[in-house]
Amino acid sequence: MDTTQRLLTLNRIRKLSRLMDTSIGIPGTRFRFGLDPILGLVPGAGDLVSTAFSAYIIYLATRVGISNQDLRQMIFNVGLEAIVGTVPLVGDLFDAVYKSNIRNLAILEKHLTAVEPEFSQVALEEEINLASSN
Repeated sequence: MDTTQRLLTLNRIRKLSRLMDTSIGIPGTRFRFGLDPILGLVPGAGDLVSTAFSAYIIYLATRVGISNQDLRQMIFNVGLEAIVGTVPLVGDLFDAVYKSNIRNLAILEKHLTAVEPEFSQVALEEEINLASSN
């Protein structure tokens, strides 16, 4: 995968991660949450759908070339959120606070900048462009 494709994939992961974990802000606070804890309110199916979104993000990360150690950490993050998320109400609160997709995005960005230091500048410019278009 070339740098352009990696950037496009990274931006897709950023959008999905933010949608699931930080897309909704509570007025008057700095706290943000996403669709993940909302979907978790639907018994059974909600947690399954949330985990499927997270699994898709991990799949995209594997296409970019994430290391096995980082991949294991990403799977752990999603697994923990999926398991705790099955507990009614407490799991939904955990989903809102833990934000496994944002954690996994940080792992991926750290990996990419370690592997290709010049990638960090290009990724930062793309992030600025993405933020200004929203």
